[in-house]
Amino acid sequence: MAEPRQGMSAGVAILAVVPLVLLVGLIAWLFSDGAEGLFATDLPPVEAVDVMRHVLEGDVIHLDIVNSGPDPTTIAQVMVRGAFWYHEVTPTRELTPLQTARVTIPFPWNEGEPVEIVLLTSTGLTFDYGIEVATATPGITARALSRFAMLGIFVGVIPVALGLTWFPFLRRLGRSGLGFLIHLTVGLLAFLVVDAMFEGFEAARELPGIYQPQALLLLGFVGAWAFLSGIQLRSSSGHGASAGGAHLAWLVALGIGIHNLGEGLAIGSAYVLGELTLGALLVAGFTLHNATEGIAIVSPILREPDGQLARLIGLGALAGGPTILGCWIGAFTYSQVWALLFLGIGAGAIVQVIGAILGGRTLRETLAPVNLAGMLVGYLVMYGTGLLVGAA
Repeated sequence: MAEPRQGMSAGVAILAVVPLVLLVGLIAWLFSDGAEGLFATDLPPVEAVDVMRHVLEGDVIHLDIVNSGPDPTTIAQVMVRGAFWYHEVTPTRELTPLQTARVTIPFPWNEGEPVEIVLLTSTGLTFDYGIEVATATPGITARALSRFAMLGIFVGVIPVALGLTWFPFLRRLGRSGLGFLIHLTVGLLAFLVVDAMFEGFEAARELPGIYQPQALLLLGFVGAWAFLSGIQLRSSSGHGASAGGAHLAWLVALGIGIHNLGEGLAIGSAYVLGELTLGALLVAGFTLHNATEGIAIVSPILREPDGQLARLIGLGALAGGPTILGCWIGAFTYSQVWALLFLGIGAGAIVQVIGAILGGRTLRETLAPVNLAGMLVGYLVMYGTGLLVGAA
């Protein structure tokens, strides 16, 4: 058999590029004037307009809209509470698919009252949007930043820190107690996965279909799982098993931190929309819910040497700190697309962590009655504290 020549590499590259060039040319032709007759139709355009976010300030309502349909559309009129109202659309009224714009409506809204808005296109189609509870959108000020930072601290940082204070007690558990605790951690994390995915499915129904929300959720899930799996593989091959417990604790804290970032997004946006009552029961519910996450974080390092105060502080900051960032993003620059993506990322990260926890154990060990009981108890603890949050 003849040996392949080095000079063939250029020819191979050309063979690889030619199909791509032809494909790009075909797509370009489909969108050119020459292909108009191929798709000519007498049917009216398919229009869809969605409001992604509203901002209330002074006597003005701002709507951030997107053309979520396959055809261009033009915003012609705006109605507020059944009456046509003066408005401005920037940068343009004529929107191509996926193009965004801001509708500015001078309207004397009242705090706490609902506002019904209708957008009319040039073809006469109407798209309704309702503000259930009108409340001023906070601006980025030192006072607002500190206010939402305190909210994130109460909901995320303090509960996780309280959970970490169980560390001295947990270190005194025997072998069976430690196995129960580690599998209780799996149950805690499994609930977070279920919670994040169902929240993601619910958020996907509210997001315009043109964004392919289910695929976006899956992208975040798979991407986070693959990324953390790569980190774990590289770390384990570079440091050996000696650093396994500490590394796993950091992975658990990172997964919980990403989940709490998504939780902060939801809290910040709900607070701005006037849908969240910050009563004592709500704070207590979130405290119980997130305090159990501290157990999941410290479980892998219970047999590590003493002198871990700095590590515990770092783990707590990684797990609880993102709640503050989430509250800021949710309050000031909330995006349904990013919220959905982070729900997927959080779920994927936690699934990878569960795999890392169970990966070093045999199936027989995992299915031992005491360990199965631990997983069940962990799941039920998170479920019960979740009920308190829902009742607030």
